Amino acid sequence: MLMTEIIEKKRDGFKLTKEEIEFFVKGYTCGDIPDYQASALCMAIYLKGMDDEEATFLAMAMRDSGDKMDLSSIPGKKVDKHSTGGVGDKTSLVLAPLVASFGLKFAKMSGRGLGHTGGTLDKLESIKGFNIAVEPENFIKQVKNVGMAIVGQTGNLTPADKKLYALRDVTATVSSIPLIASSIMSKKLAAGSDIIVLDVKVGAGAFMKTLDDARHLAKLMVQIGQNCGRDMTAVLTNMEEPLGLAVGNALEVIEAINTLKGHGPKDLLDLCLEIGSYQLTDANIFKTRDEAKKAMLEHIENGMALAKFKEFVAAQGGDASFADDTSKFAQAKEIKEILSTKDGFVSHIDALAIGHAGMLLGAGRETMADKIDPAVGIVLNKKVGDSVKKGEVLAYVYTNGKNTEESMTRAFNAFEIGTNPVEPQLILDVVR
Repeated sequence: MLMTEIIEKKRDGFKLTKEEIEFFVKGYTCGDIPDYQASALCMAIYLKGMDDEEATFLAMAMRDSGDKMDLSSIPGKKVDKHSTGGVGDKTSLVLAPLVASFGLKFAKMSGRGLGHTGGTLDKLESIKGFNIAVEPENFIKQVKNVGMAIVGQTGNLTPADKKLYALRDVTATVSSIPLIASSIMSKKLAAGSDIIVLDVKVGAGAFMKTLDDARHLAKLMVQIGQNCGRDMTAVLTNMEEPLGLAVGNALEVIEAINTLKGHGPKDLLDLCLEIGSYQLTDANIFKTRDEAKKAMLEHIENGMALAKFKEFVAAQGGDASFADDTSKFAQAKEIKEILSTKDGFVSHIDALAIGHAGMLLGAGRETMADKIDPAVGIVLNKKVGDSVKKGEVLAYVYTNGKNTEESMTRAFNAFEIGTNPVEPQLILDVVR
């Protein structure tokens, strides 16, 4: 088999076989196929696309390029959740203990953030002592005993995807939907869970800017998962404004803890209930999603969800008392107010602008070498649809002195104040 023939075939718009895709993935992973040929194939895929079967074959080949997690020794259904990324997205920190409090096994390998804020791992590391580097055997043991674990990806999980993603990043082929879908699903399949719910973000603060593109990606990922025997759901959610109120690392963990205590922002709670209801019904713990949502609210009210969060934190070496006393988290030296200059209603909050404002403060990374400041970030005081008076606080800027003025300007400019109230929509579509 010749790589040049595979490139020509896709360049001319023809479908690649399973064997051709496997030949490419194996050859590129071990170094037999050079970057320039892999780049040519990625561009051909970007221009000509792939059908569902091709994308499934690519996901499976990347899944099989390295180690895979074997969760078969863990009793019951194993669940996982993936978000395509957004501003203020701390969903996993609420969702995991919530569903684990019903005996569901939540096994998640997560990543670090490169962009406006840290990833889930960065956020968790704002808890003193929290360890994200858990060995596979201890990961499995923890999921068995505690019901949940959120850890860093093991070194040899989907090496083909790591290598191919780095190449796509420098060849302008990242935004190919088949390549995105196969990349995400290769990791989810290698992680070994039975039930996977995807949170596909749509809008200014998301990678997918339009609902049509997001729906295309969601359908393809769901199809790949189903082709590989997984129970799949994709929830398409609005990322025109940040999720919840807090954008930052410690700030977002505090908001997640507050949500588990029953006083978090409505949109964050609603999203966690939505995703959790699919996981709990697919695992046959509840017959209907309404029953699942009602029960989850009861576990927040009676403290069982928060207790599970604390058990999880302690299991990974963290100081669980941070959940009882959030003043233990790193504190910013100064909190600045962003004030409205007119009366009206918040008609739009540019999620990406808020994210960039947080990154300027040190809440995110521009390069992997950048060090995150866990204390800094933005906390919204108003959401889309809220009424506002001139001089009222729109947001608070938590700063340790880095780029404070520029961050405040960006955050102020992210708000649009109109004359009429608007009703934001959180869940845009669901693909099953």
